[in-house]
Amino acid sequence: MKVKEKLEKDYYSLPTGKNGRDDEELILWFLKDRKFSIDDAIAKLTKTIKWRREFGVSEITEESLKRVAATGKSYLHDSLDVNGRPVLIVVPSKHIPDEFDRSEDERLCVFMLEKALSRLPDGKEEILGIFDLRGFGLKNSDLKFLTFLFDVLYYYYPRRLGQVLFVEAPFVFQPIWQLAKPLVKHYASLVRFCSADDVRKEYFTESTLPASFRH
Repeated sequence: MKVKEKLEKDYYSLPTGKNGRDDEELILWFLKDRKFSIDDAIAKLTKTIKWRREFGVSEITEESLKRVAATGKSYLHDSLDVNGRPVLIVVPSKHIPDEFDRSEDERLCVFMLEKALSRLPDGKEEILGIFDLRGFGLKNSDLKFLTFLFDVLYYYYPRRLGQVLFVEAPFVFQPIWQLAKPLVKHYASLVRFCSADDVRKEYFTESTLPASFRH
């Protein structure tokens, strides 16, 4: 209530409603993220609400992303993992930097995050990210985009990513990860390098396994 009152008084021009300054669920999420410090939560929350408005998050439509989504570089899996988390799959071998305008890639990224979060079952708060690195080559590396992705997660979707799997990372990916690691902040600790077999055995059942991981 204190945060809500302060936002109404000091940030009256910010939008209201879902993901707005009076969204109690959102307020509580940022309070938890900032260990219930009212000032810290307000600072991070107002930054997020302003960013959502400027980026036009609620205006992004599936139709407007048709072209970039058709590459299959990022998609939401139909089933949850064994821990009941929505699963966002990224296929970097299908990403060619500058093939599309950078803003299209960024909008697809945010749209997929929003879609994944909209599928959270009751009582669940986190999603699983899978980077399927099979077939990845130097031509696919894009540090700028990786930094954008983790910045967005850190500032605007805190604590929403439960784990990140880097699957079958080739040797060429290692130096890129060493460069990216300091840029992705504490998210580096959520990363697990694993095999496709680990994904099959530990994260899905036979019926929920993504098609690209079936033998």
